[in-house]
Amino acid sequence: MTEITVKVVDWEDYPVIEIIRRRVFQDEQKVNVESDFDGKDRACPQLIAYLDNVVVGTARIRYLDRKTAKIERLAVLSYARGKGIGKRIMQKALEVIASENIPEVTINAQEYIKKLHQQLGFEQVGEVFQEAGIAHVKMVKRLNVKGQSCNNY
Repeated sequence: MTEITVKVVDWEDYPVIEIIRRRVFQDEQKVNVESDFDGKDRACPQLIAYLDNVVVGTARIRYLDRKTAKIERLAVLSYARGKGIGKRIMQKALEVIASENIPEVTINAQEYIKKLHQQLGFEQVGEVFQEAGIAHVKMVKRLNVKGQSCNNY
C-alpha cells in the first residue's frame, strides 16, 4: 500500500524543494530559473509531499494580504504523478491557509490541470493567459473560516 504524507517544512528543507522544482519547471517545462526562484521563498510556508517516505512533490503558500493567500510552485516529480499527490498537497495547503483565517485562496493553475483544482472547489476567473510560456488560468476558492463568512469580509 502506498502512503502519501504532506508536511509543512522548515527552511532547512529548501535544497530538496529546489531539486524538485528544477526537475519539473526548468528541466521538463523549460521555465526560466529566474521566473521560478523569485526571491520570495524564504517568506513563504513550504510544503513537501512524500510517497512512501520519499520526497516527490512540493508547493508554497504566499500570503498576499490578510484576506488572500496564493498557492504557488506546485510540482510533483514525473514518476509520481497520477497518484493523487498534487491533490493532497493542495488539500494540506488549504488546511494551513484556513488555520490562518484567510478567507480567499487564489492560484494560477496550468490549464491542463485545472480540473484537479475544480475538484477542490476552485473556480476559474477570467481567460487563459500565458505565464512562463505555459497556458494558465486564474482560479479562486473561498474558505469558510472562523468568525468570517466567505461573502462578508
